[in-house]
Amino acid sequence: MMKQTKPTLFGYGLTTKAIAKKLGGGCTFFDDNVTEAYTDEAGNHILPSALFDPEKSLLEVTTPSLKPDHPLIRSAKNLLSEYDYFEKEMPFSIWISGTNGKTTTTQMLTHLLAKRGALSGGNIGTPLAELDPNAPIWVLESSSFALHHTKTASPDIYLLLPITPDHLDWHETPEAYKADKLRPLLTMKEGELALVPKGLNLPKTHAYVVEYDSNAFLETYFGLDSSQLRFKGAFLQDALLALAVTKVLFDEADYDLMNAFILDAHRQEEFKDAEGRLWVNDSKATNLDATIQAVKGYADKHIHLILGGDDKGVDLTPLFEVMEPLNLTLYTIGANADRLLTLAKRYHVKAIESLTIDNAVNQIDNVHTQESVALLSPAAASFDQFKSYKHRGETFMALVKELKK
Repeated sequence: MMKQTKPTLFGYGLTTKAIAKKLGGGCTFFDDNVTEAYTDEAGNHILPSALFDPEKSLLEVTTPSLKPDHPLIRSAKNLLSEYDYFEKEMPFSIWISGTNGKTTTTQMLTHLLAKRGALSGGNIGTPLAELDPNAPIWVLESSSFALHHTKTASPDIYLLLPITPDHLDWHETPEAYKADKLRPLLTMKEGELALVPKGLNLPKTHAYVVEYDSNAFLETYFGLDSSQLRFKGAFLQDALLALAVTKVLFDEADYDLMNAFILDAHRQEEFKDAEGRLWVNDSKATNLDATIQAVKGYADKHIHLILGGDDKGVDLTPLFEVMEPLNLTLYTIGANADRLLTLAKRYHVKAIESLTIDNAVNQIDNVHTQESVALLSPAAASFDQFKSYKHRGETFMALVKELKK
């Protein structure tokens, strides 16, 4: 009889390495990037994916990023996700997912629950294997990839932020993407709360489902007051959703504590130049919806918007529909400048071809006032001109700080 005390691990990545470390090493990995088998310093055996034999494995755990049609996934007979593998030792857990804002909401909720011993993990950067199972609460940022592979584990509270089609190269269709985002509802039990956007095709579930469609609904339903919060746009809804969870669990909404939360760098990061004019570094807005939310957040001012980069061919018309009625000037940079200029003409949005971020900052400097806002929110990846969104944001902020009075 075949004996296997440790799981076979698919992908030699952050998640699976953490599992191997927790198990003391000596695990077997299969990875696409390996051409010749080798053993690492922890005694783990790393082999090419093509050598995997499902008949010699009783249990497999995959890194979340492997696609459903990957040969390892298709041939595995006893496949678990990271969440399934740790299901039995997972304490009270709150899973957070969505297209945009899940990292911020996970951070906000962990900030609110830190005094109660909550830990955050998952897609936020800390694998479940590194979380203390004796902690009272796990707050898990949950990617659609991880949810797709999860079949038995489920959260005590599931918080789904608004979703727009994303990762279609992985999920193939918007319907499949939405279905994976709703997958936790399939295993949730009676009395467990799922807070999800209104209008989705919900599966049959035992969970208590609350569908929300606005900040006003969240305020009324959970007895919250957004006027006591300092956040704007999408971050305001993230804060309300985090507070909704603390209201459900502990009947508390600590606005002062919520307002003390500091957003990550490069997320609608406001700063002023030598003349006291407002600039906003939102370089982490690498997709359409993030930029739409940023633009809406400053709709009461004249917006000087720096837009562009590698947009991966997504349909940008929803953004231009939002911009069309606003008092806004567009400054295009990056690889998709031609597409942006064409759309600007179609939607009657004033646009200037800046080509580079240096030019854009200088052009804005000539017309920016105390009443306007200069916003870098590119709705695109940065790799056409920068090393990362972080590099793009830092470059932007450095250029602004160099401006003379």
